[in-house]
Parts: sequence; C-alpha cells; structure tokens
Amino acid sequence: MLILASASPRRRELLTQAGFNFRVHPAHIPEDLLAGEDPIAYVTRLAREKARAVYDQLAAAEPRIAVLGADTTVTLDNHILGKPEDASDAARMLRLLSGRTHRVITGVSLVSAVGVETAAEVTAVQFLTLSDAEIEAYVATGEPMDKAGAYAIQGRAARWIPRIEGCYFNVVGLPIALVATLLEGSRPVRRSAESLS
Repeated sequence: MLILASASPRRRELLTQAGFNFRVHPAHIPEDLLAGEDPIAYVTRLAREKARAVYDQLAAAEPRIAVLGADTTVTLDNHILGKPEDASDAARMLRLLSGRTHRVITGVSLVSAVGVETAAEVTAVQFLTLSDAEIEAYVATGEPMDKAGAYAIQGRAARWIPRIEGCYFNVVGLPIALVATLLEGSRPVRRSAESLS
C-alpha cells in the first residue's frame, strides 16, 4: 500500500490523476534550513525525513507499506523562496521573480522495507515582468499564501509564465514521472533543467 506523507491537496490530486492507489498520512517534522544547506540537499532531506517519520509510525502494523515523502521549493540565484509569511512577503517574492527565470525543485523519497530511494526534479520557470498593480491584485486573491515562491502555475499565475523547461507537474508540486520511476524500483538520477535562454 502506498502512503502519501503529505497533506498537500495538489500532490493528492496529481497522484489520483496518474492512477495511483494510495492513502494520505501527513508527516509533521521541522522544516528548518540547515546552515550551508543548498536547495537540492534541503528538499531531498525533508522528503526523506517526512517519508521516514510516517514509515516508522506505521510499519510495525503494516510492514508492506511504501511511504512517499515530497518537498518543493522555489529558488532564485540559489536562494530559497518558501511559503510567504504574509501578504507583503508574497508581494516581495513576486517582485523578485518578475522578469526572471527561477528554478522549482522537488525532492521525493520512497521508504519501504526494501530501503530508501530519494531523488530530485528541477524545472526552470520563466516569469514575465509584473506590474505593482498585477502583484497587488494577485496577492489579494489569497492564492499565493500557501505556495512556495508565492504563486501557483496551475492557477491565476499561469498568465505570467510563457515558458518552462522541465517537468510541469514538478512545478505544481509532484514530479509524477519521477515518482513512477521510484515506485517501479529503478534508481533514478537527478533530472534538471539548467536555465532558459
């Protein structure tokens, strides 16, 4: 049985859409960035810790489970832009992303009795230049508030994203093809999109 160690409705929707049978059991772990930790190391560590925490809770009663952990972040110039703290923080992030190309990184980890498989997906996302009025109106919708980087590619922000390089589903929150590879037992390598030109 596959267990998703996340409360994210987007991850749940993507797994369902791709035809996976699973149940949800969110992990509750600290998500603090460690000193000197780069974005890929950060998201893969959190994905692994989430999956491990849930596996350790449930495996004694259900030894045949596989637990999927995931964590997504947005990076610009190798700086992490997490979920905004408030509306002004969301506006700050959107101003940073405006007219630039950033990276979305998702770490995924599968923990089972067989072992631990962990990988990361990287997608480059290009943003159009946003006006202050556009940013203010978007923040007022509330959509940015629980999203890494303060936007949802599958929502209203789609109008500002002319191009991505890499996995679209990664930007939504779960790189489905990479997850399928993990579930099939292959040992994936990190896939990345370096930059849009």
